Amino acid sequence: PPPAEPPVPPGRRRPSLLAVEPLLFLATVSLGLQGPLATQYLWDRLGAERGYSDRNSSDSAGCGNGNATADPLRQEVEALVSHWNLYINLGGFFVSLFSVTLFGPWSDSVGRRPALILPAAGMALQTAIYLLVMYLELHVAFFLLGRILSGLTGDYNLILAGCFSYVADTSERRARTFRVAILEACLGTAGMVASIGGGQWRKAQGYINPFWLAFAASLAATLYAAFFLRESVKQKKAAKLFTLSHYKAVYKLYTAPEHPSSRWKLALYSLAFFLIVTVHFGAKDLYVLYELGFPLCWASDLIGYGSAASYLAYLSSLAGLRLLQLCLEDAWVAEIGLISNIAGLVVISLATTTPLMFTGYGILFLSMAATPVIRSKLSKLVSETEQGALFASVACVEGLCSLVATGVFNSLYPATLHFMRGFPFLFGAIVLLIPAAILGWIQIWDSKHDYNHFQDASLS
Repeated sequence: PPPAEPPVPPGRRRPSLLAVEPLLFLATVSLGLQGPLATQYLWDRLGAERGYSDRNSSDSAGCGNGNATADPLRQEVEALVSHWNLYINLGGFFVSLFSVTLFGPWSDSVGRRPALILPAAGMALQTAIYLLVMYLELHVAFFLLGRILSGLTGDYNLILAGCFSYVADTSERRARTFRVAILEACLGTAGMVASIGGGQWRKAQGYINPFWLAFAASLAATLYAAFFLRESVKQKKAAKLFTLSHYKAVYKLYTAPEHPSSRWKLALYSLAFFLIVTVHFGAKDLYVLYELGFPLCWASDLIGYGSAASYLAYLSSLAGLRLLQLCLEDAWVAEIGLISNIAGLVVISLATTTPLMFTGYGILFLSMAATPVIRSKLSKLVSETEQGALFASVACVEGLCSLVATGVFNSLYPATLHFMRGFPFLFGAIVLLIPAAILGWIQIWDSKHDYNHFQDASLS
């Protein structure tokens, strides 16, 4: 007789498998510390070079008076910081766009651990270069060099791809949406800790010490992946790294999927994911700059609280997703999340006071419910041996999101300062109507298809 079915499907590790969440937590702490602090460092450094007074003076009434809105030097510094953010992000994400799609499919053969060790080490190298810039007062263009070197090793996007592939390797289909949401909640927890700690620490001791913590966190993530994380790909095999076959594996997902009906769903879900994450990245890039400028004029501690509030949406979305799944299908949970996102961005676009800004952050409490639903649905459209290629393509889409978001939003912000400082957020809210329509249409089509199939089965 055939042997009994194993309790865990072939190709997956058993329950003794160590979690990938600590690695993602550490990497996100590093990234969460660097993001807002790097923008504030650019503001202080470039402002000082142009004779603009120390940003801390904006905590006084000087920034809050009506003349501040017409200060040409302040607007020049705002535009300059926005442009440098654009250059740094464009350089890093353009490089990582190609490296992620190389390492992701490669991990389907050689395992997930190598595809997690490399980008974590690259992030540590980037942070080390940032520290050198601050210690030696090098030109801020070296920030771009650090970003590119990190991009060559896959950057943070490859860590995301590897972690989500790891979860797909070790989770059951029916529980995958919630498992993905748990992983995304780790992003929010780490980001919230980093934002609150980074803002207060920067105010007390400057930039260098928080960046040392960012370096230590990324180094710890590297060591965890190298020495503590168990492999989730059971049937490993040798595979060449530098070959076009890895790129072809990603291309094949969309042109020759296992099920023909999966092709257009993969494309539409990817488009919806692209638009949602583009708006998310674009808005996130501008939050700190928006809060620094008139009329909000926030200090570093308030910026930390604001960043923490934006990250809190990951945790509130996880709780909301779990509750809403009890009475709604995943797609309708995603629709509610998009409504939360749109409403929050509209309020933020009109925020002229601190309470109104935090009200906007509060309305975003379900804004991150859509992305775990889409990741889960994408994962279920491909076979178990294609998860690395799939999440590499998703990471590729995320890299493209960052490329487009920084290009569009960081260019739109200085161009619209003269008539509406919050216009990029309003623009993002309008864009989110498109993925809301896509998800709703697919869900309605699936429901009709399932109903027709049920009717045909009943008649037969």
